[in-house]
Amino acid sequence: MKFLADLHTHTVASGHAYSTVYENAAAAAERGLKIMAITDHGPALPGGAHEYHFWNMRILPKEISGVRILPGVEANIVNAKGELDLDNDSLSQLDVVLVGLHPLCGYEPGSVKENTDVLIRAMSNPNVHILAHPGNPWFPIDPDRIVEAAGRYNVLLEINNSSFVKSRPGGEEMTREVARAAFESGLDIILGSDAHLASLVGGFEQAAKEAAAIGFGADRIVNTDPDRVLKFLRSKRETA
Repeated sequence: MKFLADLHTHTVASGHAYSTVYENAAAAAERGLKIMAITDHGPALPGGAHEYHFWNMRILPKEISGVRILPGVEANIVNAKGELDLDNDSLSQLDVVLVGLHPLCGYEPGSVKENTDVLIRAMSNPNVHILAHPGNPWFPIDPDRIVEAAGRYNVLLEINNSSFVKSRPGGEEMTREVARAAFESGLDIILGSDAHLASLVGGFEQAAKEAAAIGFGADRIVNTDPDRVLKFLRSKRETA
């Protein structure tokens, strides 16, 4: 399979990533990507970008090195209500909104039910496109309920390549459980590099291996087709 879009990348603005927009774009072009989203961490994460960073993303070029650039955010859940660290006006200005659970952002790990409930509340926000790394081992969840909610709210579930490398040791099996539940429910998925360094942009090797082992083909993985990626993003905006 060939992957032509990466909707989960970070720049120096995330505080713990190490490359610039232009460095990431150059790496994306070298990988043959057609689309790359810049999804820096929201302001609730220690060291994350200020909210003004996201407002000002409107100045980004539409294309760099032949790669279409989509402004976005990896937003943080800040409380048990599932509220995010950017308001809806700010989120609505961005092309790609990922949401995920991270420690030290306001919502701390709870029970399986509590973690699942808060993710579902966050996914119900019509501005949210993708649930990032749902297999986070610090926040155990109920895969079946997450998959049902993803289908209900038209949110893509991500298989996060970084989760199988270094970022979230111990979360591999939960990631597989979510992916298997999505496959069995007929949901399509998306792969994300979660790159915090330019050389990792478009790196889906381990996530692709896991997806293929479960049974996902190119027709079930959205970022194999740039047109399909853009169609999905438009469909969300039309209903937001």
